[in-house]
Amino acid sequence: MMKELHILQVGNVLVSPDIFTVKFCCDLDVCHGICCVEGDAGAPVTLDEIGEIEETLDAVWEDLSASAQAVIDRQGVAYADPDGDLVTSIVGGKDCVFTCYEKDCCLCALERAARAGKTSFVKPVSCALYPIREKTFPDGSVGLNYHRWRICKCAEEKGRQLNLPLYQFLKEPLSRRFGKEWYEELCAIAEELKAQGLLS
Repeated sequence: MMKELHILQVGNVLVSPDIFTVKFCCDLDVCHGICCVEGDAGAPVTLDEIGEIEETLDAVWEDLSASAQAVIDRQGVAYADPDGDLVTSIVGGKDCVFTCYEKDCCLCALERAARAGKTSFVKPVSCALYPIREKTFPDGSVGLNYHRWRICKCAEEKGRQLNLPLYQFLKEPLSRRFGKEWYEELCAIAEELKAQGLLS
């Protein structure tokens, strides 16, 4: 069991202990992708991502609901939330405009198009990194925290069953966001923590 673990720094990224200690694996059979629907704002996006999303619109347009299409026609693929952060547009105060449905499961139209080879852009990094939330500080450093949400309890349970730490579950998006070398350093730190008895 973990004895005591504090915030760690990997490069210029401050990493919460939860990233190492929480076990996590999305369980779509249980949650049905509800994280794309619940919430009061869209997914955080960068200006570059907005440009890439706009370029993929033709490929995903038919997969979007009429309501989502109307929102995009009216305000675009993103907007500034009350905090001034850029986020994807939403429908009815909750659903991301890129939510689509397959059977009874919510999926991302952007990701589905990418997996089908129609586009090269997968989805915003903030979506891929979830349940890790990223915060940028004035000095340029970045903080990574685990966002606890009741709808992800099934993912925590599945992660414990698989003994899959959060940082391993999110290997691809973490590598995409911070680079392969950074992720390898993160894993090396985790192994060192295990050797010191600070991680189980």
